[in-house]
Amino acid sequence: MFTFKFIKRCFTYTQGQLSGKNVREYFYFIDHQGMLFLDDAKMKNFTSCFKEKKFLEFFFKRLRPNVTGRYEKDFPFISPCGRELNFIRCDDMPIVYTHIVNKNNKDVLCYGHIGDIMYQDFQPDHIYMDNTTGRVYHPAPETAGSIGLIRSKLAIEISSNLRFYDGEDKSPTHFLWKDKEFVLNNEWFKKRK
Repeated sequence: MFTFKFIKRCFTYTQGQLSGKNVREYFYFIDHQGMLFLDDAKMKNFTSCFKEKKFLEFFFKRLRPNVTGRYEKDFPFISPCGRELNFIRCDDMPIVYTHIVNKNNKDVLCYGHIGDIMYQDFQPDHIYMDNTTGRVYHPAPETAGSIGLIRSKLAIEISSNLRFYDGEDKSPTHFLWKDKEFVLNNEWFKKRK
């Protein structure tokens, strides 16, 4: 027997519509891989995502919670741009970390699909794995909701570093990074979720 869950969205918009304040409104979607799309794009894959690095940097630097009174439930984030307002909904979180690099002798998590332009300092003791979904999270900038998703490809790469000393059916307790074992601190996630 199959069970299907249908999600009905109860909002309407037109890309580029003018609000009562004479502000153009656009609507975007960030998937679980961190790719940015126009929300109403029929196909959402690598060929239809935004790739222009300057635009992506501009867009992600302005990301913040939506407290405009418009579309707040369905588009919980915005990225203001002059007389335009970009409303954003996400598959999970607006910040999706795509890879780890060493920058100025520090490990950083990069996001936005623009190389190492946008990044957050990597805190190995702040990895959080949701043991019901298997998704892995790390702190993100406060302006972007404080929690970032680690995309599945990267999560798989680092998963061998997770230690489950309380049992495989529980959340990981430790994380091994560069020959040092860190006790995982999950309080940051619980406070922000």
